[in-house]
Amino acid sequence: MPRLSEVIAELDALWPPDRAEQWDAVGTVCGDPDARVGRVLFAVDPVQEIVDEAVSLGADLVVAHHPLYLRGTTTVAAGHFKGRVVHDLIKNDIALHVAHTNADTADPGVSDALAGALDLRVTGPLVPENGLGRICELDRPETLAEFAARAAARLPATAQGIRVAGDPAMTVRRVAVSGGSGDSLFDAVRAAGVDAFLTSDLRHHPVSEATQRTPLGLVDAAHWATEWPWCEQAAAQLDAISDRHGWDLRVHVSKTVTDPWSSHHTSSPGAPN
Repeated sequence: MPRLSEVIAELDALWPPDRAEQWDAVGTVCGDPDARVGRVLFAVDPVQEIVDEAVSLGADLVVAHHPLYLRGTTTVAAGHFKGRVVHDLIKNDIALHVAHTNADTADPGVSDALAGALDLRVTGPLVPENGLGRICELDRPETLAEFAARAAARLPATAQGIRVAGDPAMTVRRVAVSGGSGDSLFDAVRAAGVDAFLTSDLRHHPVSEATQRTPLGLVDAAHWATEWPWCEQAAAQLDAISDRHGWDLRVHVSKTVTDPWSSHHTSSPGAPN
């Protein structure tokens, strides 16, 4: 079995830490560099449910997309939920490694995995300067309603489901996709001249402005759902590395839904209160 340091070196080659945004917190959170690694679990969120799954699985390493401590901390006391995560990982000899914005801008990266989940053909990056997002083409034109239904069918189900802004009957041929929060990318989306934009965490005012300025169709999925396909892509990449080195790693992808929203309700038609 390889040492943790050897596995991390390969992961850093896939998603170089120096490609992460300055505000980000990527890399190895805990783990002994000399410890042996035989089983790896990929997940979006390093939350307690994922740690419990890793313990049950007998994993030696969890690779998460989201940071555990994005803004730093002065304590890992087990009385705090993040501290409990650290305690349980260390107590069970499980390392934690994070690839966040360095995985967003990688090639292939998070948005490539999102495009692949929807069977879209990638033609280039949405933001060429940093490689963020992807511009894609559909195999055949669809209505916006059909494209949204494609997203709902191909992405993991969440309480939020899929939200759509724009004319459901409009024709969609070229789309932009960006895994995770994407409403900071509207300028790039408009410049790309696409018919629709698939992302997550779209806020009221940016969406209102975007739909007033252009006939752009917007498809808003849950943040977790747009990033989960990366776990499968990343696991396949590590599988290939394991085969090349003869490591015989056992690589798993968590199917635990860690999207924080638990239910969705709609109100009866009528005037707002």
